[in-house]
Amino acid sequence: MKLRLYLMFAFAISVICVIGFAVVSMLISDHQIAGFDKTIIASVQGLESPGLTKVMKFFTFIGSTKFVIILSIIIILFLYLALKHRLEVILFTIVVIGTGIINQLLKQFFHRIRPDFHRLIEIGGYSFPSGHAMSAFSVYVMLTFLLWRHIPAKIWRTVLILFSIVMILMIGISRIYLGVHYPSDIIGGYLASGVWVSFAIFFFQYYKEKRYNRKYKPAEDNRENLQ
Repeated sequence: MKLRLYLMFAFAISVICVIGFAVVSMLISDHQIAGFDKTIIASVQGLESPGLTKVMKFFTFIGSTKFVIILSIIIILFLYLALKHRLEVILFTIVVIGTGIINQLLKQFFHRIRPDFHRLIEIGGYSFPSGHAMSAFSVYVMLTFLLWRHIPAKIWRTVLILFSIVMILMIGISRIYLGVHYPSDIIGGYLASGVWVSFAIFFFQYYKEKRYNRKYKPAEDNRENLQ
């Protein structure tokens, strides 16, 4: 029953994210979100200062492909060597690699040009959806999901959740601040990763339950019959 609720929740989240991504992409295609993007960009970039620029460049570096690869290797080694979790390693690896592939496919499909209002760094490639936003969402949501049951204290679980939320949001905001993404690129990236991560967790939990039932359920049924 508990697993069924988890699966229903994961499925519901994925459906919501699919609908959200479809709405954002249609608004972008119809040029109906330009006003929203310009308003948010003006607000975020209106905070510009030398100190804040350094902070935003730091967060955008944390969301870069090179850093994500290094961080992913560290997480994989921790899951495998410290926690002895082989299935979790496979899940995390598939999600991270899949996120990069999906991002590139979506970028090539939408071909959205990056904003040119006020750039503080230069970067090539297409804009929608944001690769930094997608990677941040996938990595930190998966990190929270995989570490949650190993943290018994509520306070540390709360710290883990807040840390992940801050990292996801700050990496996304840094891309707007630095002028290389529209806000809708960031939102689209979060939603796209939300779909992918939810489906991955759904099938992972389903597989684990089926695996457990094949391995332990017959023995449990036999014990009940003997009683």
